[in-house]
Amino acid sequence: MKRCVSLCVFLFAALVLVIAQDKPDALKLYRNARDLEAAGRGADASAMYLESIEVCKLDLQANPKNMDAYTIYGWALNRLQKYQDAVNLCLEALKITSDYRITETLAESYFYLGNYKDSLRHMEKYIDAAPKGERISTAYFFVAEIYRLTRMFNKAEIAYTAAVFLEPGLSLWWYRLGTVRETLGEKQPAMQAYERALKLRPEYKEASDGLNRVRS
Repeated sequence: MKRCVSLCVFLFAALVLVIAQDKPDALKLYRNARDLEAAGRGADASAMYLESIEVCKLDLQANPKNMDAYTIYGWALNRLQKYQDAVNLCLEALKITSDYRITETLAESYFYLGNYKDSLRHMEKYIDAAPKGERISTAYFFVAEIYRLTRMFNKAEIAYTAAVFLEPGLSLWWYRLGTVRETLGEKQPAMQAYERALKLRPEYKEASDGLNRVRS
């Protein structure tokens, strides 16, 4: 009898393991889609983002409070440029519980919709809630972009500086920092920012043009 029970337990555990292995992984699909997008395979990436979303929907059917599923779902919607859908999803998720990942995703969605006021408010919430979060440098960059676009250049310069301090390997961010420093009349700091952008991307024409302007 004991042997029979042990065998049943073993078979059940094996079945659960097989099911878990066969179940699609939304995060893996999302990351694969990002890789495809980076490789210039936009159509394939979009298809995989949609596949990731379908897995998230199934996960949410099984557990309506699965914040990981909400997070990946929101990321995928933003990559597909379905920003209003992402806003609606994130607001729904935040009714369940506060999650800084959802807050940051919502802030990005608002940004791309041109709603800078709500984007800034939620980016600042994310920065306060997760000062060492995975997307903290990106959050500072978006804050800087909002201040630049609304012509608050001193605040933009501070936020860009924070962004490149946290993530110094992105040429665009250094270029943006150079532009606001140039606008503020800070020629030497602007020159340094443009030079960093060109060091990372020597063919960066806009950064080269900016460097020539502040040198003249």
